[in-house]
Amino acid sequence: MSLVQTERLQLRLLRDDDGDAAAMLQLLNEPGFHEFIGDRGVRTLEQAREYVQKHTFGSYAANGFGMYAIERRSDGAWLGNAGLVRREGLPCADVGYALLGAYTGQGYALEAVQGVLAYARGTLGLGELRAIVSQGNARSVALLEKVGFRDDGTVVLPGKDEQLLLFVNMPASAA
Repeated sequence: MSLVQTERLQLRLLRDDDGDAAAMLQLLNEPGFHEFIGDRGVRTLEQAREYVQKHTFGSYAANGFGMYAIERRSDGAWLGNAGLVRREGLPCADVGYALLGAYTGQGYALEAVQGVLAYARGTLGLGELRAIVSQGNARSVALLEKVGFRDDGTVVLPGKDEQLLLFVNMPASAA
């Protein structure tokens, strides 16, 4: 079931099946994912399934939102994921996304994030949103700025060592 539809994409809940687990395994081991998001240590299909169950399904249950599969509407291709995460150390949900390398640079991330923002505001009724970005990830910074996020300094999340760039996005009525 599609939660969000854009011109070229649909975002849907991740499923507990081999297709989504295999796609997540591939995504979690992309060089760009390791460089800018981190190595989650997921190397097998079973570990990918456990990762989705713990992190994604856990977020759906606890928060009513999470990361969603990004599929291309024209052919159903699984492109990556995008959605909302509730992290310790941040005052509200943050927007996240990651694409398989074959699909970067084609505007899909921008379109997915725009869809997530519309869903967060229109369906979930969320106000302030945050985003975190690894230093040096200029493409993500540019994307966030393009959709209305503004620089809000840096943050080190609890239990982590990396200083991350922090961005904030307020609804138009609160800006």
